[in-house]
Amino acid sequence: MESEEMSVAEARSQFADVLNDAAVRGRITYITNRGRRYAAVVPVQVAETAERTQDEH
Repeated sequence: MESEEMSVAEARSQFADVLNDAAVRGRITYITNRGRRYAAVVPVQVAETAERTQDEH
């Protein structure tokens, strides 16, 4: 699965593209703040798998 990192400012200005990349290409985008990973935009399938795994524990 493809991934990339971008700053909060970049993500804000390219938000539609970030969402489209997650939905269509399956890309994970890590959002950084001062060079540290802060959040991630992930495809729905990835999020749902994480939720199911968390519910099992």
